[in-house]
Parts: sequence; C-alpha cells; structure tokens
Amino acid sequence: MAKPKFAIYWAASCGGCEIAFLDIKEKILDFDAAAELVFCPCLMDTKYSDVEAMADEEIDVTLFNGGIRNEENLHLAHLLRRKSKVLVAFGSCATEGCIPGLANLTTKEDILDYVYRRSPSVAPGNTVLPQLETETPFGKLTLPAIHENLRTLGQVVDVDYFMPGCPPVEEQIWAVAEAALSGKLPPKGSLVGVNPKTVCDECPRTKDVKKVKAFRRPHLVSPRDIDPEICLLEQGLLCNGPAIHAGCGALCPRVNLGCRGCYGPAAGIQDVGAKLAGAIASVIDSDDPAEIDGIVDQILDPVGTFYRFNLAGSFVGRRVR
Repeated sequence: MAKPKFAIYWAASCGGCEIAFLDIKEKILDFDAAAELVFCPCLMDTKYSDVEAMADEEIDVTLFNGGIRNEENLHLAHLLRRKSKVLVAFGSCATEGCIPGLANLTTKEDILDYVYRRSPSVAPGNTVLPQLETETPFGKLTLPAIHENLRTLGQVVDVDYFMPGCPPVEEQIWAVAEAALSGKLPPKGSLVGVNPKTVCDECPRTKDVKKVKAFRRPHLVSPRDIDPEICLLEQGLLCNGPAIHAGCGALCPRVNLGCRGCYGPAAGIQDVGAKLAGAIASVIDSDDPAEIDGIVDQILDPVGTFYRFNLAGSFVGRRVR
C-alpha cells in the first residue's frame, strides 16, 4: 500500500515552523515510515515543475507555512491547493499574518525605499531598486512582484484546517500529523493543534485581583522583582493570555514573559486587539481620566502589542489612511 504523500511549503515567514517540524525529534522516523514527503524546498531539491507535473489532489496533506507577500507565494498557494486533498495553514504567518503582517502598517513603496535606499546597511546614495526582470550575459533574471499587503493563506485560497502558533509546539505538530495520517482530522475549517480554552487556563500563576498603577516593560524589570506565583498582568507586565487560544502550555508566562499572542484569538473572540484592550483596562487601578491616560501611555506600541500576530487577519487588516 502506497504511503500518504505530504508536502511542506515556506512562503513569507522566517522558517521557524520548518524547524519546529524537525523538533518532533525521533518521531520524524515514525513520520518517514508512515508518509512520503514529496515537496519541502528547505529539505529537498524538489522543483516547482515537479509539483506542477503532479495530478490534482495527488498530495494527501500540505502544511503551508507563511503569508502571501508576492506573486511566487500566491502561485504556490493556488498550485498546492489544487494538488492537495487537505491544505493546512501551518503556523501563525499562514493563519493570521504574524510578524510579517505588521508590514501592513506601511506601504510597499515605503518598505522598498527604506530597505534599499535608507537602511543603515545600504551604501549612502543608492537609488537602485530590485527589478522584476534583469538582462544579464547569462540570461534574464526575474523576481516575483511584491504585493501591496501581506495576506493570510485563507484570504487567497480555500483552507481545510488552521494550525496557529509561532511556531506551533512540537507536541501539537505531531498530534496533527498523526491525525492526518490516520484520517482522523476534525470537520473542515477547524482549528487544529490547540486547546479550547485560553492561555490563562493553562497558566499555573494565580490571579489575586490586584490592580496596577503602572505597566512595566519586561526587559527593564529584574527577574528578582517578578513574583513567580502571581499573574504577570496583575504585576504590571503586559500579557495577552486572557484572549489567546491555549495549546502551547503557557510557555512564555512560565518563564516570566507575558503571552505574546501567537496562538491566535480564543474561541468566540472576533477581534483579539479589542478583547486585549478590554482585559488590560480591567486591571488599571484608577478612576481619574488623566491618571488612566498616563498609565495607558506606558503601552508604547499598542498595535504591536495587541495585533502583533494577527493584524493581517484582523477586521482592519492594514493601516487605513
């Protein structure tokens, strides 16, 4: 009996999800025994033409990591959708946009201008921007056109399952791989690799209903000044746990860092930023509008704090001028 065919693709992302896949350690041998990996550019020298030559739905499961930032990403999203029976948005970038989605706060032109003309790593006076086609003595070189905004995988093709996380933790990756190999996946459209509650429900810290007068940035606080037993938010350290899906085991709060929000909005939350703003407001200990404004102003990057992982997938999606 032929093995199920798997594919893993890396679009606009850092590649951490591929590393996380390898973190399943010795289970990679079980995976190899049970499945045939037919396309994974970061591990294999398979060409796009090899995928194009496959029959439609020849691949049983594709884990698609990364957002859609350029024409190459878009082409592969449509190609792998056509060639796959099951397409999984693998990781925060494909599911919600993640850190690359914060580029939606600016424009394509501003990004190119900064990267190739104004960045400290560029020679002063440079005016050259990448060209889509360049003739060389060895032939024509091409680059994929960059899009105005980053989009999630689900915003460009039909997606069967969504697996959040930056990156997804290894236990969840293996659980999803096992379910896919055994044909025991949940109904189409489900989130996979998560638990139904919030990070707060997984966090061992206790809530003391303590109000705060100030927010502190974690890198400016000595670990000795953080109570290891009490909720970080109630100690003035921003934590997105109240609005974020469980599944990681509250990894960040366990090491004195507030939840960053990479597992996406918990069930029933339509806008994670609005939910987080409400949770943060509930611990502010003041009825004085001026004092409240002063406390809120201590949150130096509200968008980067509340929409760090899901700006592209949020209602707004990008900066509106």
